[in-house]
Amino acid sequence: MATKLNLIVFSIVMLHHLISVQMHPIHTDTKSPAPQSHPPQSQPHHNSSQNGTTEGSLQLQECGPRCGHRCSNTQYKKPCLFFCNKCCTKCLCVPPGTYGNKQVCPCYNNWKTKLGGPKCP
Repeated sequence: MATKLNLIVFSIVMLHHLISVQMHPIHTDTKSPAPQSHPPQSQPHHNSSQNGTTEGSLQLQECGPRCGHRCSNTQYKKPCLFFCNKCCTKCLCVPPGTYGNKQVCPCYNNWKTKLGGPKCP
């Protein structure tokens, strides 16, 4: 009985830890990500690597692949994909790269949790 109780308590603690890490990621990198230059939006041709990085520039069916790339380097792929797809569905954009660069999509960047943390990965 005590073993089952310990297992349940341990599971709850681990779940709480995973959720809190998702809401407030811990970054061990002390360098800030290098700013990426983006071509002016007035250019007539679209570079496929830049398409979808500005608010409203994606179609719903493009969210899955973009979020797959965005969440490719995280240990928490399932929650990352869930929240990224939720944000993409609302904002129709996913920032470029696997981390940072959220300034190119204000909707994605400014959507917060009830606790004030970032909702979108």
